[in-house]
Parts: sequence; C-alpha cells; structure tokens
Amino acid sequence: MSAVPPEVPHLPRPAAIEAYGNGGFRFDTMSHRGSLLCLPDGVWAWPVARADDIDRHALARVFEGSAAIDTLLIGTGTDVWLVPPELRTALRRVSIGVDTMLTGPAIRTYNIMLGERRRVAAALIAVA
Repeated sequence: MSAVPPEVPHLPRPAAIEAYGNGGFRFDTMSHRGSLLCLPDGVWAWPVARADDIDRHALARVFEGSAAIDTLLIGTGTDVWLVPPELRTALRRVSIGVDTMLTGPAIRTYNIMLGERRRVAAALIAVA
C-alpha cells in the first residue's frame, strides 16, 4: 500500500479501478488502502470512511476541478445514501450531475464512463 502525502496524487491522471475490497483499491499497478477520489487530474487518497461524512469540504477537489467534470459518481461503501439537497444544489451550480450507489456498482459505472472518455469523477468509499 502506498504512503503518498495527501497533497500529491497517487497517479497524476485518471485510471480505471482494477479491483476493490479488503479496505482498498487496485489501479494502474498500484494499490491503496482507504477511500479514493478519482478525478480527471489524478487519483487521490480521500479521507472519508462513511457516506455521512461527505460534504462540500470532503469534495473540495471536485469543486476545484469542476470545469473538467460533468458527472460525479459517489460509491457509498455498502450503505445506501442520498446526497443532501444543499450538496446536490452546490454541485449543480458548478454544472456537475451526481449519482450515488454502492461502491461496487460505482466502480463499474466509472470504468465504463472513463472508457467512453466521458468527463467523469468518482468518490469511492473503501469496503472490507
């Protein structure tokens, strides 16, 4: 598992997620324990362990990179979670659509959209 400082991406470009589970993810010959933020500018460690911790602050990198993102997929671990109305409105204001689903389906959807070269980002909570 990697020990990259939080201000540096694990990978300075987007990458498909190859595997997940055991509290982490594998992508582009790398592995990471914990949650991930997959953005057009790279793959980042994301210090969120529960969906209830997702707020504007937790998605700051998404808001900063909003010019390159049309869709944000949020993988909520193993729990169903709905985006609070104020967060959905804030994302809509920067022209980002958001969809939540369990982490597994979010990864599959992200990989497909990435393969289609769509302007997608994913916030993925790690699962055991």
